[in-house]
Order: sequence, then C-alpha cells, then structure tokens
Amino acid sequence: MKISPTELPEVLVLEPRVLEDNRGFFLESYSQESFDQAVGAPVRFVQDNHSRSRRGVLRGLHYQVPPRAQGKLVRVTSGRILDVAVDIRRSSPRFGRWVSVELSAANHLELWVPSGFAHGFLVLSESADVLYKVTDYYSPENEGSIRWDDPSLGVHWPLGRDAIHVSERDGSAPCLSGARVVE
Repeated sequence: MKISPTELPEVLVLEPRVLEDNRGFFLESYSQESFDQAVGAPVRFVQDNHSRSRRGVLRGLHYQVPPRAQGKLVRVTSGRILDVAVDIRRSSPRFGRWVSVELSAANHLELWVPSGFAHGFLVLSESADVLYKVTDYYSPENEGSIRWDDPSLGVHWPLGRDAIHVSERDGSAPCLSGARVVE
C-alpha cells in the first residue's frame, strides 16, 4: 500500500495495491500493521459506518472534540466524491487550512482524517456509497460542525451552489470563527 501525505501532513492518502484480471480485482483495503506504521502510532478503530447519498449531497463539515475526538479512514465503494479535511486545531500553524481528494470506486483511494480535523464530502456521481472507520463512537455532546460554505475557508466545491444539497443542521452550522474547535 502506498501512503502519501497531503498539504496537511497529518491527512494521508492511502493507495492500495490492486490486483486485476479478467475476473475483476482484489485489494487489501486495510492492514492494521501498515496503517499504524504510516501514522506513526497504534490506531484503534471502534466502528465502521456506511452512507449512501445521491449526486449533490454534501455531508459535513463534521468533527468531534476531546475527550471523544474521532479519526476517520474514508473510502468509496460505489460512485465518486470530493472528500475534504479542515485543520481545526487552534494551536496549529495550519489552522483553517483544508485539503480535498477525489475518492472513487474506480481509483480505490482512501483518506485518513485524524482527530483535530473537520471532515465532509460532496457526491459527484449519481450516487455514492462511502465507508469509513472511526476511532471513537458518536458522541452528540462532543459533536461539532462548520458551515460548508464558510467564506473564511474558501473550500472549492466543484458543483454549483444550486446543485448542492445540505441538511438543515449542516446549513445552519457556524463558521469556523464561531465553532467549538480543538485547542
């Protein structure tokens, strides 16, 4: 498995080795040993989540704060998304910076979004199935959200504003300056 840092070095792109032939393909989507070596510490995943969304659905930007902060390992098994991670660690020199990576069933890429980062994605195909492993359980009292179109972030979402569908909760999330973030 090839593992590459992004412009936010803690956020990693994982590219599994894909073995293809006339029957289809095989890949190892996760190896505890390889993953721990890549991030430089043991990581314990406690739950796998699966979402299906239609074109234009934007989920995020979500996160959890300590003591229930969550890291996520994200992959797509059907369709295509633009996956975004935002550094929300106030003490970080990269606070408020973001990266995006296109994940798809065709490219087999995965994205590691460690705790201290908000995460969201936009569905670019007719629909997409997104699977992600998380390092802690959902905790409503530790949940946070940043407005997807916060002008201070300047995230470039490739679909027009009228083509993007967000939940009422995500649409009313605060901008980064008013959000409860990680110190």
